[in-house]
Amino acid sequence: MSSREMANMEEIQCGSMLFRQEELQEMSGVNVGGGYVEVMCGCTSHRYGDAIAKLRVFPNGNLEITCECTPGCDEDKLTPAAFEKHSGRETAKKWKNNVWVINGGEKVPLSKTVLLKYYNEALKKCKRSTKSQGTKVFHRDEFVGCIECGKERRFRLRSRDECLLHHNAMVDPNWKCSDFPYDKITCEAEEERGSRKVYRGCTRSPTCKGCTSCVCFGCELCRFPDCTCQMCVDFTSNVKA
Repeated sequence: MSSREMANMEEIQCGSMLFRQEELQEMSGVNVGGGYVEVMCGCTSHRYGDAIAKLRVFPNGNLEITCECTPGCDEDKLTPAAFEKHSGRETAKKWKNNVWVINGGEKVPLSKTVLLKYYNEALKKCKRSTKSQGTKVFHRDEFVGCIECGKERRFRLRSRDECLLHHNAMVDPNWKCSDFPYDKITCEAEEERGSRKVYRGCTRSPTCKGCTSCVCFGCELCRFPDCTCQMCVDFTSNVKA
């Protein structure tokens, strides 16, 4: 890393400072992006050895991994749990301890680094919100497109039952207008006008395009432990980790 990059790292801004220079200076593969910090990471399988990758840390708590286990691997934007599984780790579902970075020349689990700072804060915030508000955790309206006509249909996410209806539609690759749970409609039914779609029900602003008040990346209201989709599996694994 150049001296200029090290100097810029002192005040990485994405609404708030990410990490101080001394927190990252001994980590391998550090790269400062426009809205994230990237470091080299890996996961070790006793059968396949080390799977090397790049981990991106975002200020909203998101963690994205681009795998480089083989020259032809095209797996990117993986969650740590998905990367752990992809690497062939035998004792999966403990990604905080199994995914590591090189710090000071040694493999150090993510759980013992500062890299989970924003992830842990986001998780705690989600838990507090769910606990204090119960089923009143707010989610904005979402749209699901029909596989046949391409028209988008609105789903309200105000209760766990409504979240489940939307979730099932999202994970169904063959979802059609006729599957819409609220009304009996066909592909001939008119789609909402674009001017109406901008209203998503956010309590902060009628035309909000997505904010911390209305966008949820996973909570006990909209994730389901008995579901086998990747979103629910990752959320359940992360909460238990």
